[in-house]
Amino acid sequence: MERLSTRELEYFVALSEELHFGRAAERLGIAQPPLSRAIRQLERRVGVPLLERTSRKVALTPAGEVLLHESRKALDAVSAAMLRTQRAGAVSSRLVVVLKPGGEGGLLPDILARYEKDPDAIEVDLLFCGVGEQAMMLRDGRADVAFLHAPHDDLSGFDAEELVVEKMIVVVPAGHRLAGRSHVRLADLEGENLPSWQGGTVDEGFGPDPHAGGRLMQLIALGRLVAVVPASLAGQLRRDLACVPVEDAAPSTLLVAWPERSRSRAVAAFVRAAVAVSPFAR
Repeated sequence: MERLSTRELEYFVALSEELHFGRAAERLGIAQPPLSRAIRQLERRVGVPLLERTSRKVALTPAGEVLLHESRKALDAVSAAMLRTQRAGAVSSRLVVVLKPGGEGGLLPDILARYEKDPDAIEVDLLFCGVGEQAMMLRDGRADVAFLHAPHDDLSGFDAEELVVEKMIVVVPAGHRLAGRSHVRLADLEGENLPSWQGGTVDEGFGPDPHAGGRLMQLIALGRLVAVVPASLAGQLRRDLACVPVEDAAPSTLLVAWPERSRSRAVAAFVRAAVAVSPFAR
């Protein structure tokens, strides 16, 4: 079977996103006829129609939707491979660890202390990001290791080790009707305004932004929202906030994740350190 080139995938992604040959050609910096020929050749090679063309519009077929999804992943993988290779060959190579603020279950100081003693350890750069951005940064090569949370983060393309399984709490203003309760159930939150990333989608107002967590807590303190978060965040709350266990919420599992088939000794050393300090190892 013939392999598709990155150029073909780039052409197809541009056309799929623009759904207009003229705009896609302009975006790619080429003339429209070569783009049209390349897309026709691509359809011949894959053997199925990728586009529905009329005089008024261009639309993706179901097969085209699949190729668009896979093309984006493939191009991201190529870009990530180049970035990781360049960073690995740098004179002062460093291990980039990405996490959202407070998103490492309080384990990071112990992990770093243990990691520094490993002979394969190198300098660590901590990269703080907004809600939902860790997996993206690990996937595109900007980071070597990430702290992720299941079931909320997409783990495809990663290897991972579980570190902590956390119960969930709801964070509310100190004067909220639920603030004095010993526990609540999800049904008790009916009618409350929850940020949309609670269901696994990221609301545009909360990420990717390294200050998103602080803005979220400010909105909760103002009575605009309540949020269900891992219990490890309870110790970091402001005085004008309260937390209550949510007894029937699905737990959140903290994981340390890295790209599949990674051969980095520094990554392996960091994962060993993380697993060693995990409560699962005790």
